[in-house]
Amino acid sequence: MLSGEPRYRIDQLQRAVYRESATDFEQILTLPTSLRSALTHRFRFESLDSVRTEISSDGTRKALFRTADGAPVETVEMPTERAGATTICLSSQAGCGMGCTFCATGAMGLTRNLTGSEIVDQFLHFRRRSEAKRMPDRAVFMGMGEPLANLREVKSAVRLLVDPLAVGLSPRRVTVSTVGLPRGIHAMAGWGLPVSLAISLHAPDDRVRAELVPVARRFPLDTLMDASRRFQRQARRRVTYEYTLLDGVNDSPAQAADLARLLRGQRCHLNLIPFNVYPGARFRPTPRAGIRAFRDGLRARGIRATVRRTRGRDISGACGQLHAGALAGR
Repeated sequence: MLSGEPRYRIDQLQRAVYRESATDFEQILTLPTSLRSALTHRFRFESLDSVRTEISSDGTRKALFRTADGAPVETVEMPTERAGATTICLSSQAGCGMGCTFCATGAMGLTRNLTGSEIVDQFLHFRRRSEAKRMPDRAVFMGMGEPLANLREVKSAVRLLVDPLAVGLSPRRVTVSTVGLPRGIHAMAGWGLPVSLAISLHAPDDRVRAELVPVARRFPLDTLMDASRRFQRQARRRVTYEYTLLDGVNDSPAQAADLARLLRGQRCHLNLIPFNVYPGARFRPTPRAGIRAFRDGLRARGIRATVRRTRGRDISGACGQLHAGALAGR
């Protein structure tokens, strides 16, 4: 790429691409004019084209991108409890092929996997445009798509995100989420990186879970729990379970008791997620009192459970709402 250039030019380029606020090669003033011009003519600085950004009343920002071949991708930046820090919710696919019945992305179907560079560029888009007082320092693979169905590119993206010479995040500030693909969970356990794993559970029994997460018909809870426990042992990391509460579907006291039995003895934490309604949704959110009762029933049985704070709902940027609506005529 930089044939004939001294090694330090590569270091300058890498530092500018991953760490600085430049948005095109011409802004990398540490490089000579001739080299900047050559790079501009031969390469794209960013692999995604920004279509638009929406800003929520709570400070959440959602960006809609197009890939070079026109596939729609949405990414969300969320303020965190730490002052000045934000979390980037990354997409690993354009659309999703898992078909979860409570998720707007699942209704889109799968367009294609994203490349590692397209995944990392979502994070860099926000870093390059952030103010000093609002800097992304955490990445979660909880946007569009199933990360472990795109395992090779997600692994490549994770390595760039945690590489001290690239994006430079702490591995403990990167979380990969999955609907529960055991083979991918086993692979993650062997990465040798202390990244976090989140598993979308959503029901304590196979019948209800298969109605909500169709892939669960292939991977029953016994198989999924075996994979999760193996990850906890091999990676020496706590697993987070995600549980979206749906009124009258998976939120009864008996289901809270079943869930506590399922998770007993594991090194885990449970996130309870209020359902975020979207156009055409089949379900209703559990009322707040029901959410508190479900949480308290779990805590009484020794399960660490918290209710996730909803962000970005007014811009369809909350969990389960991403659907790239602008490219569908919105």
